[in-house]
Amino acid sequence: MSDENEGTAGGSVQVPIEWELDLHAYNPKELGIILPEYIRECRERGILEVRIVHGKGTGVLAKAVHALLSKLPGVESFRLAGFPAMGEWGATVARLKPMDKE
Repeated sequence: MSDENEGTAGGSVQVPIEWELDLHAYNPKELGIILPEYIRECRERGILEVRIVHGKGTGVLAKAVHALLSKLPGVESFRLAGFPAMGEWGATVARLKPMDKE
């Protein structure tokens, strides 16, 4: 995924694999492609806690992120970041399962 990943419009999406994913840089329509691949890549690299920045806005993107996270078998738990240094309710922190624990 850090190389290239096909986007919904036929283009490619570059996503650096780090402990934080800032969704402001991506088209919200690509969330269903970006987030599952990001989670898979993080797990493969042993990154088991991630912060997903979705912004505060109206909360629509946060709800979409949470809905996707709840369906991904590699996600152990998730919650809003909760305090200013982590992004409060503009970010979600997810705990991921190790690859051998799916």
